Amino acid sequence: MASSKMEKKCVCPVVLSSLVCAFVFVTSLNMGLVSSVHKFNSIFPIFSAHQRMSEYAESKIELGTPPPPGPTLPRFAYLVSGSKGDLEKLWRTLHALYHPRNEYVVHLDLEAPPEERLALASRIDNHTVFNKVGNVYMISKANMVTYRGPTMVANTLHACAVLLKRNKDWDWFINLSASDYPLVTQDDLVYTFSALNRNLNFIEHTSNLGWKANERAKPLIVDPGLYMSTKSDIYLATPRRTLPTAFKLFTGSAWTVLSRPFVEFCVWGWDNLPRTLLMYYTNFVSSPEGYFQTVVCNVPEFAKTVVNHDLHYISWDNPPKQHPHILNINDTDKMIQSNAAFARKFKHDDPILDKIDADLLGRAKGSFTPGAWCSGKPTCSEVGDSNKIKPGPGAQRLCQLIARLAMKANNGQDQCR
Repeated sequence: MASSKMEKKCVCPVVLSSLVCAFVFVTSLNMGLVSSVHKFNSIFPIFSAHQRMSEYAESKIELGTPPPPGPTLPRFAYLVSGSKGDLEKLWRTLHALYHPRNEYVVHLDLEAPPEERLALASRIDNHTVFNKVGNVYMISKANMVTYRGPTMVANTLHACAVLLKRNKDWDWFINLSASDYPLVTQDDLVYTFSALNRNLNFIEHTSNLGWKANERAKPLIVDPGLYMSTKSDIYLATPRRTLPTAFKLFTGSAWTVLSRPFVEFCVWGWDNLPRTLLMYYTNFVSSPEGYFQTVVCNVPEFAKTVVNHDLHYISWDNPPKQHPHILNINDTDKMIQSNAAFARKFKHDDPILDKIDADLLGRAKGSFTPGAWCSGKPTCSEVGDSNKIKPGPGAQRLCQLIARLAMKANNGQDQCR
């Protein structure tokens, strides 16, 4: 019923979102933030002779190679991670995010009991659609993940490496937790990103560390998650350290949308900076809030590709605490008005998730979010044409957000400063 209502509402919003996306083209071509309709797979200019990478033999490596020839619609590669007690939350989020075009890595960390990880593996193996498409992969050898230490960064890079090994035919990597939930359909997301240059990185960042300079950058910490099989909190080491001079620190959101060329740069490491910074952030408080920001902003070739937003709606204290507010039904209007693609954090099966399913995604309980690919009875029980999309009102909202961000980037605002 919700799906049919969305279909009736789809035509006008899609026209509006097309106009907004056209505006993005006009305002952003000079920066290369948006590619031509006929050049969806074009990559930003490879390093010129005067740039620092040209001094090395590694510069002969063809950076930012476009995906193999195929449909022009973009593809996304997701990491959806969870911990103890997150099995049902992760399973619901995975269904809300699923599209046969995309790639998915799911991970329940070492704190989750073996029975939960075995149950997740069994569900994936026995799922008709997942089996047929083969695009959902579970990391069976669980990693220890502690948010305040470097293990979350290591787990994210592990997922990136798995995704690159399994299939390089994707354009953006998105890391989410089981406490995240989409506010737009995957058809909405694909439609909106179809107009964008595929080198863009959506990474919230700032070099104004403020209180974080003293509370997070200067302390030296040790994370037992690097060498223990049970989770425990980080502990401080002495002495404290000064801020670095070899590179500039940036901080921001742990949740990102990373381009495939940038992911390759971080994982393959033909430049030593990603490795150097990984070692530096090993002893850094809350390293997931700084690693990718500092890497991308210290490499001129990638700094110009950054859009200062994580595409999430998150409600924080000021100054922010370790974790954001838990969202509920009272946050509905603010979430929608943010025009964001995702939101966090949610409790398991909170009524707000049912409202998002009904009003924004058109998703029935236990099923996938409907898209043009859906076929069979019940809906989405079989895979139709995965190269067709049917964007809805979510595309209009997300396009408005992207247009605003593109205008700021086009004016040189909020980019690695």
